Amino acid sequence: MSAPSHSAGGHAEDHGHDESKFQIYVQIAMLLAVITGVEIVAVFLPFPKWVLVASLVVLSLVKFLFVIFYFMHLRWDKPFCTILFFIGLVLASGTVWALLALFSAEASLPLPTS
Repeated sequence: MSAPSHSAGGHAEDHGHDESKFQIYVQIAMLLAVITGVEIVAVFLPFPKWVLVASLVVLSLVKFLFVIFYFMHLRWDKPFCTILFFIGLVLASGTVWALLALFSAEASLPLPTS
């Protein structure tokens, strides 16, 4: 009889832990919404193109890091899983940049005819 009352107490503690994680998720979702709003407004402001692109890249990187560390649970995972994730990210980024360089606008122009 004492075992069920003990598990009920443990369940209440787990519920409190879930509640605090829920609050973190809600706060991060609100922060991501605010950052997205700033990105949308920034597009319509008269900034130089390089400032706009640089700020959008930084804001997108911040959003990306929040999503992978909290919503994909990398913050609570083993460091090995995080390292594997970033190795894949670096490989994918390198592939994208190589393809962009390979198939740039200059490469897609027709050859001059004589």
